[in-house]
Formats: sequence, structure tokens, C-alpha cells
Amino acid sequence: MYNKAETSRIRSEFWIAFGQYMKPIPNAEGRRINWPNYKTGVRHIYFRMKAERDFASIGIEIAHPDEELQELYFEQLRQFKKMFESIVGEEWNWKLHQKNEFGQAISRIEKILPAVTVMDSEDWPDIIAFLKPRIIALDEFWNSVKPGFES
Repeated sequence: MYNKAETSRIRSEFWIAFGQYMKPIPNAEGRRINWPNYKTGVRHIYFRMKAERDFASIGIEIAHPDEELQELYFEQLRQFKKMFESIVGEEWNWKLHQKNEFGQAISRIEKILPAVTVMDSEDWPDIIAFLKPRIIALDEFWNSVKPGFES
């Protein structure tokens, strides 16, 4: 087993490696971007990538504290579901009003890669191969729909 400090160090090393791997790749507008810390530019809408002990995941998280507005954002995104799926090339899980690890209500559109662990560097290529095309596709999708969420 790993202690907290080792776990934190290994996770940090993974995200640094992922960031370095992604650094030369421009976003949909041709600009440099910090992929691991992607900013959507819209309050309460986040792109979340996770690399954990038993899975990796990527998704859009809507964390508006007003659950009605959260649902409105979710429904706005659902209107673009066909476009979203054509860009990402697969179906993702759409979950309205789930609880996150802090007990807060969030809504999430996500894809999970099971049976990998960030704690094993031999799994890192699989995790990176999972996250890379999906974060690039999310950026492409978001570049198309973001204006409808800005106000």
C-alpha cells in the first residue's frame, strides 16, 4: 500500500507527464492550452479528468449550486447530444443530479475506463491513450457550443 504522500506524488507525476505529452497539441482554435487544467470559460461547467486507483474517467461536470439551473445547462447540452457523440465518436453516460465525493449535487456527462490504476506507471500509456483523444474531442465540441452558454 502507498501512504498519502506517495499517492500524491505518483498522481502528480502522472499529471505532469500527461501535461508534457499534450503540450505540443493546440486547442480547436490553434492556441496553446493547459490540457490537464482545461478551463471552459463558463462558471460552474468543468471538464474533469480523473486517474484513480481502479479507473480513469473524463467528463463534463455541471456544478451549479442551483439545481434548476444545473438541469437547464444539462438539458442545453443534451440538445447537442448527436453532435457531441459524432465528435467524440462514442456514447457517454449522461447523469443528472448525482452526488459527488463531497456530497454536492452535480450533473455529469462522462466516459470511464475501468481496470486501470494511476499507481502503476505501466497503466499510464493506456490512461493517456484514453484521455488524449477525448479531451481533444471535448475541446472541439465545446468550441462549437460554448457561445450558447456564455451570458
